[in-house]
Amino acid sequence: MGVFTRFRDIISSNINAMLDRAEDPEKLISLMIREMEDTLVEMKASCAEVMASSKKIERQIEEAKSVMKVWEDRATLAVSKGRDDLGKEALMEKRRYVERCRTLERERGEHYALIEQYHQDIGQLEDKLKSARDKQRSLVQRHFHAVKKRRAQEEIRRMDASEAILKFDELEKRIDRMEAEADLVNSMRKPTLESQFENLIVDEEIEKELQVLKSTSKK
Repeated sequence: MGVFTRFRDIISSNINAMLDRAEDPEKLISLMIREMEDTLVEMKASCAEVMASSKKIERQIEEAKSVMKVWEDRATLAVSKGRDDLGKEALMEKRRYVERCRTLERERGEHYALIEQYHQDIGQLEDKLKSARDKQRSLVQRHFHAVKKRRAQEEIRRMDASEAILKFDELEKRIDRMEAEADLVNSMRKPTLESQFENLIVDEEIEKELQVLKSTSKK
């Protein structure tokens, strides 16, 4: 895969959408960052190669211009000496280097355009990489808490359906039944002899008070 193809894939990728579909977001974002870093290194290396090549072309242009000037001077000298034939040959050599300069200048222009494109793409990728690194920590934390929450919910569901909970509910019902039976026993218990005499004494005192009230009311 070429550097520019990989770069376009990275620039057009939606990190959050990919993470939502991923089973392991931490691993995915680490891989994406590593891919961005590797691509950035390759792009910078390629850009450096093109820049070095453009400098070489510039030297070749200067050399061609220098030789072109030499043949121009020779043509001038030959004509001044009445050697038009040599002057013509010198001008033909000069033209050959003129064409070479034009070809090299076109190549230099293409290299400059490529370097400019590299600089733009490197800048975009660096911004994308910075954004991914900024998001990495928060995304990892979100994933960590989501996993913990899911495990807690699974544990709650497991406990709701577990034998321990069923036994606990059964024990609670048994205790309720025992308490109800104890209340029933207390309500049906016969009074003791002592309590019966105490009740008689209370009844007699109440009867006396009642008689007093009756006699008072007749007066």
